[in-house]
Amino acid sequence: MGNSMAANFIKKGHSLIVYDIQSGAAKNLVEMGAKVASSPAEVAAQVNTLVTMLPASPHFTGVYTGPKGIFE
Repeated sequence: MGNSMAANFIKKGHSLIVYDIQSGAAKNLVEMGAKVASSPAEVAAQVNTLVTMLPASPHFTGVYTGPKGIFE
């Protein structure tokens, strides 16, 4: 679901910096013009608006506070 939503942002003219734990998951977004970051923290350091699309609460918590979280 997140990939499709991100693709829609790009189609509407927004620039995206994306991160996924599965390295090839954003390949289509890169082909559409997105940039790939090496961690959630790297994404957060480069953007004014952050949108997360995660499957469950533990994933959300991990992104914001985990070892590669945006507040590292």
